Amino acid sequence: MAAPENPFKTALKTGKTQIGCWMSFAEPITAEIMGTAGFDWLVIDVEHAPNDIRSIRDQLVALAASPSHPVVRLPVGETWLIKMVLDAGAQTVLVPIVESAEQARELVRACRYPPTGARGVGAMASRATMYGSVEEYIQTADQEICLLLQVETRAGLAALDDILQVEGVDGVFIGPADLSTDMGYQGNSAAPEMREVIADALARIKASDKAAGILAVNDEARQAYLDMGAQFLAVGIDVMLLAQSARSLVARWKAS
Repeated sequence: MAAPENPFKTALKTGKTQIGCWMSFAEPITAEIMGTAGFDWLVIDVEHAPNDIRSIRDQLVALAASPSHPVVRLPVGETWLIKMVLDAGAQTVLVPIVESAEQARELVRACRYPPTGARGVGAMASRATMYGSVEEYIQTADQEICLLLQVETRAGLAALDDILQVEGVDGVFIGPADLSTDMGYQGNSAAPEMREVIADALARIKASDKAAGILAVNDEARQAYLDMGAQFLAVGIDVMLLAQSARSLVARWKAS
């Protein structure tokens, strides 16, 4: 039995738009709930949410029966951490703060088995192989791993064209909050100057063989980014959705 097909990677390759959402609760039950909503992809955020390898695994399990594909956003692009997440069953990883083609190449190597990569060969005892039942996993896994890189600094933008030349990278995600802060706009990604920078970056990604991604949390930005060429678009964050809904509900009923 070979490694299962990665439907998200296939969708990106065929040019399909993928609508997703961020998950920051770090809890399997909320992941399971989010998996019923119909998103194409859901981010298990390990950079800014209180996740560890066990909570990552539990959320992957919670989404296993869902049509939503789990994307694990790591805190850093360390080979040992990528290995753990892939062994836990993730097929798509999103790595923040990528600033050079050399860094991108090392991340590709971290996602692949030798001789072309550096991934440790121990998955037969892990969830990735369903504990040894996927007998041809090591021979077939590389082609189903999807690597997404975040470009979110001035250094990353300067290296974007070089990063886009790296074979094995499936998509490049623009981080609007970090990028706008790094450029002196303190998170204001809607500033006209930032919109120009983001539009240029998304256009360059779209013109390559990589998929372009970004996060937006309001309708105006969502449509603007789609018009700019975003292919995999995150349209919200679970914590914000709950907070906004709860605050709106209490405001409406306390005012009555």
